[in-house]
Amino acid sequence: MKAKSSAYYQREYRKRLREQGLVKKEVWILPEHTKLMSAYEKRLRTKSLDSDLQEFDQAGVGVMTLKAAESGVNVWTTESLLDALRKEELVKEGAAQVELIDGVEPTLLIVMKEYGDLPIFLTISGEQIIAEAVLWSVDEVNDLAGFNDAVLRTHKYFPLSTISLDKLGDDEEYYQMFGALSSSSLLMNVLFEIEVLANNVIQATEAYSEYLKVTKAAS
Repeated sequence: MKAKSSAYYQREYRKRLREQGLVKKEVWILPEHTKLMSAYEKRLRTKSLDSDLQEFDQAGVGVMTLKAAESGVNVWTTESLLDALRKEELVKEGAAQVELIDGVEPTLLIVMKEYGDLPIFLTISGEQIIAEAVLWSVDEVNDLAGFNDAVLRTHKYFPLSTISLDKLGDDEEYYQMFGALSSSSLLMNVLFEIEVLANNVIQATEAYSEYLKVTKAAS
């Protein structure tokens, strides 16, 4: 079965945000404040604003850093990370679902409910954790040379994420967005990587919409 493109998840993501009564506002910030902005944006979607924002310091982590440090592990395995993620609010409150996909290389499938059910795949390989999500197939791009040039010049604007071209199960080539971090990372850093990747997939679909054959999906 052909994988759904990121445009589908972008459309579902925006639909759910509108249903929650949220509105889109554009902001301009320095690149070094990206982590702080992401933290504040998430809190600004809740009604208990004052108490939530007190948890964040200038690094955008605050109390969460201490909690993660106290409960962290030295090196994650697929099983230990699965157990840890299932105990997090992201999963317990239904904002995401996580399951194990068995195989030669076990993978965690994380379905991001708040991002239109966007699927993110986490794989632990040696000293690295790789988080990746499908953007779209090569067939869905109307100007491959122009798109590849644009990606090389602009992908640095998506913090912590990179775009690659890979063959998936059906042997068709897909563009994917991925991020990598150490397998000894704190749990809060793994969670942040997941959230940033999901957000970057949505932003990339909007940024590169002119190169996609179905541009209405990004509106």
